[in-house]
Amino acid sequence: MDARPMTTARPILGLPADVTLLFSTRIVRMFAYGMLSVVLAVYLAECGFSLARVGALFSAALAGDLVITWWLTTRADRLGRRRVLLAGALLMAGAGAVFATTGNIVLLALAATIGVITPSAKEVGPFLAVEQAALAQFVPSARITRTFAWYQLAGAGAGAAGAGCCGLLVGLTGAWGWDPLAGQRLVVLAYAAFGLVLFGLFLALSPAAEAPSGGRAVPRTWLGLHASHRTVLKLSGLFSIDAFAGGLAVDSLLAYWFHARFGTSVATLGAIFMAANLLAALSALAAAPLGERFGLVNTMVFTHLPSNVLLMLVPLMPSLPLAVGVLMLRFSISQMDVPTRQALVIASVAEDERAAANGVTAIARSLGSAISPALAGPLYASVALLNVPLYACGALKSAYDLLLYRGFRQNRFGRR
Repeated sequence: MDARPMTTARPILGLPADVTLLFSTRIVRMFAYGMLSVVLAVYLAECGFSLARVGALFSAALAGDLVITWWLTTRADRLGRRRVLLAGALLMAGAGAVFATTGNIVLLALAATIGVITPSAKEVGPFLAVEQAALAQFVPSARITRTFAWYQLAGAGAGAAGAGCCGLLVGLTGAWGWDPLAGQRLVVLAYAAFGLVLFGLFLALSPAAEAPSGGRAVPRTWLGLHASHRTVLKLSGLFSIDAFAGGLAVDSLLAYWFHARFGTSVATLGAIFMAANLLAALSALAAAPLGERFGLVNTMVFTHLPSNVLLMLVPLMPSLPLAVGVLMLRFSISQMDVPTRQALVIASVAEDERAAANGVTAIARSLGSAISPALAGPLYASVALLNVPLYACGALKSAYDLLLYRGFRQNRFGRR
């Protein structure tokens, strides 16, 4: 029988108030990430930075996320989950404010490293690991995969809306007579404001979201793991390969690819990535029943492999409509592995390792994704090599899928 903390807050829409609040913070955060991802690379290029420097800043941001995530998530249960989430919100607001108000490369690098800012519409910082550890306390074990699927849907939908709103906002400021850089700077400033909104929401999180104080003490290891450390480290190694590959084609760089290849405007890019992320959001709902029917690992691999092939087909398309069409097909299945991957981590570890396991696997993904944008930046700057990052991304992600299937297909999570 699960020992789950009870909250005295009134339920909202039939859900515990803390669950509703955590879904709300996910929506706010992902809206901000989606909005920023469309414009960040273009904005920095308009500010006069070379693509090599832009890639280096992205790598600094993702590398800093690795350190912040490790330090905060492995201490969240001891320091307090709400305190960690509040700290992350302030780091997000601070980084956005610096990027919006200065062109000094030293200050930008510092903000990218110690702040929470992302070139993609994907999670960074301590939020995901801590929120999911809290959610697992409020939701029965049999419903965790479905809960994470809805959590993924909420986030992806918000990211899509953010991308669309970015395009609309930049287009609107252009109609007002603003220059493109001013409109893009407004988006970055709005990202900082969303960090403050997030801070206010986390203040309302109840004490029931904190780690249970009873039970046996968790060994104080530097990773916060004990019985499941080998499994978590093996998964982390695989996840880092996938994240490294994804860093070669993060949304912001992929948006730049469309801008460089077809001259696509920021307003159009906003609409494209809004639609793409909406497709990804809807696909999350199918992940739960597929995972229950075919197993978590099988669902991850056999939906992810075709999406990698589709990504490698995008550069081969001769026109913008065809390239966008293939991209949409790719996004319609590319994120179905996310809730199943998250459920796999939760199912693979003991309850008192969940926050740490989420943090360690998130760190591995951050480490993988921190390196690749700096390598990809010069490639995107070259007309001759513009397509190489997309091919490399698809090939490496395919290798990850095959290694995951080989290593985990025989365990009880591969097929039930």
